Amino acid sequence: MDIQNERRRLLDAEGAEEESPGGLRSEQDAYLDKVKNGKLYLAAFASVLGPMSFGFVLGYSSPAIPELSKIADPRLRLDDVQASWFGSIVTIGAALGGLLGGWMVEKIGRKLTLMFCSLPFVFGFTVIITAQNVWMLYLGRALTGLASGVTSLVVPVYISEMAHERVRGTIGSCVQLMVVLGIMGAYLGGLFLDWRWLAICSSVPPTLMMVCMCFMPETPRFLLSQGKRREAEEALRFLRGPDAPVEWECARIEDASDEQGSSFRSADLKDPGVYKPLSIGVMLMMFQQLTGINAIMFYAENIFEQAHFKDSDLATVIVALTQVVFTAVAALVMDKAGRKVLLIISGIAMAASTTAFGVYFHLMDQAHSNASLSLLASEPQGPDVHADLTWLALASMGVFITGFALGWGPIPWLIMSEIFPTKVRGFASAVCVLTNWGAAFIITKTFQDLMNLLTSAGTFWLFSSMCAINVIFTAAFVPETKGKTLEQIEANFRGTAPR
Repeated sequence: MDIQNERRRLLDAEGAEEESPGGLRSEQDAYLDKVKNGKLYLAAFASVLGPMSFGFVLGYSSPAIPELSKIADPRLRLDDVQASWFGSIVTIGAALGGLLGGWMVEKIGRKLTLMFCSLPFVFGFTVIITAQNVWMLYLGRALTGLASGVTSLVVPVYISEMAHERVRGTIGSCVQLMVVLGIMGAYLGGLFLDWRWLAICSSVPPTLMMVCMCFMPETPRFLLSQGKRREAEEALRFLRGPDAPVEWECARIEDASDEQGSSFRSADLKDPGVYKPLSIGVMLMMFQQLTGINAIMFYAENIFEQAHFKDSDLATVIVALTQVVFTAVAALVMDKAGRKVLLIISGIAMAASTTAFGVYFHLMDQAHSNASLSLLASEPQGPDVHADLTWLALASMGVFITGFALGWGPIPWLIMSEIFPTKVRGFASAVCVLTNWGAAFIITKTFQDLMNLLTSAGTFWLFSSMCAINVIFTAAFVPETKGKTLEQIEANFRGTAPR
């Protein structure tokens, strides 16, 4: 169907006599003014139960590892090396899940991929619940990691392809919001439940997701890519409400698809419309992990214990609550402030806070050295230096988590879902997810070694330098996608004007 005919019908319906230089903007406004978002929010809620599920997976290790390290059953007891693998093996499964998800979203669609990934979540937690030895614990964690990798790819793609530009930033940020809600749920559950009951509770969100997604539509862009125009219009009618002239949006998407071609070939990697967004997506994922966030969250209790906080498990709950609050703030302002501004503010806040945390550990090391010398010389010790510095550790952690939640937590996933052309979305998203979880594994697995090699202070100063570099990268290379359709974003990378 010709987009010019649909454009004329839409503008005629709004009483427009002629197109202005900003005609496309007028068409979008005329169309979006007729849209009702109720069922769009319902579909988004069903899909983000997936990120909540892998939030439980990420958070599960923090309360479970201390308990499994002291358990009476020697077959399940974890030593330091096994505890490290229990925490980090999730990221190996997630990296493989990213590759699997990239293939599945193109072969069976976004909706079915999302439904199927609930199975390894449930099976993985079931294996953990029934575990008889450490290897069963590893298998359960690997399965939940695999599901997490698929989910982290498909949910941002599903949301970006069904949401319109006025609310895409807000809804897309709910992916990270539900992740941190899941993490907080695992931390809270760990205060009251043992590791088996916590695993049972963690299997509830993926079960609900599978049930809810049965009643949600496939994304219109995937249906159009399969030549299913009628089904795409029905999906849009469900998502946009009965009053929106969905034929216009269908024609616009089809027009962009015809321009870029139907299928991905390796030669497309030479196209600036492909390699530019792919390079940006990979670097965003790499920098997200180089802030040190997963290392900090996986070992949150240990960090607070080293910082000499008596009630470290309660401290991690407070950290998770801070993430939830400020990720919600980011979701509310995402479509007003813009992605790029929030990334820069976030990077600066994290650079400052990790620098301060490094100073804290440096001062503590000096204090301990002085105390040891005083003890050897049998000199009376001065006042407790730690008591004077606890505020610095608490403030540094608070600023870091706040900064991450405002920008580098939700936005890389959001931008990943926005910048790729439809024909390479599965492949490019898989590369980004593999990069993210691969980097997460390396950093999580080597975190303790870094602490031993560089000292605690040196490790946090390394993270600080990475945060400073990501600010420069954002300012120089990351485009602003606020208020643009996916087709406009693709056209900008190709250097052409959207038709």
